[in-house]
Amino acid sequence: MKTYLNKMRPKTKNPPRKKFSKILWSALGSFLGIYFLAVFGKLFSFEESIFLLGSFGASAVLIYGAPEAPFSQPRNLIGGHMISAFVAVALVKCCQNIFSLEILCALGVALAVLAMHLTRTVHPPGGATALIYVMGTDFIQGFGWLYPFAPIGVGALIMLLVALLVNNLSSNEKRHYPQYWI
Repeated sequence: MKTYLNKMRPKTKNPPRKKFSKILWSALGSFLGIYFLAVFGKLFSFEESIFLLGSFGASAVLIYGAPEAPFSQPRNLIGGHMISAFVAVALVKCCQNIFSLEILCALGVALAVLAMHLTRTVHPPGGATALIYVMGTDFIQGFGWLYPFAPIGVGALIMLLVALLVNNLSSNEKRHYPQYWI
């Protein structure tokens, strides 16, 4: 037990705060990404802004706040969200009447994580994308097989376009996006 508990002891110190300019670029990207999702949703939604999903808020933290991270790269952003959405739709379509909502939620996230690992598209907000659909309202689940494409694929693409614009505006040579495409 002592060995197990020792694994929870810190190994390093907290990293220093990022430069203020990097913080500002991150905030600007987050603002613009979510703003464009909201505007796009307002223009093309009928009942509610389907593009304002919690998982896109988490993606904003990654792609604008840590654009160099592997989880933030385009392959992971688009693939992680869309693959997780497909997993969630398939799970609900085939198992909704078999398992309780609690089991479906847990399975949705677990299978999304599994699928993202297998496809090398791990994007942590993808778990939320799956969970949003599995526990979603009739409105969200009404999208069915369209859900991975819209709102998820289109929303992730909007976030990517803003990331390409904002993350490459800085004169800092270290701030560029993406690190890789595929």
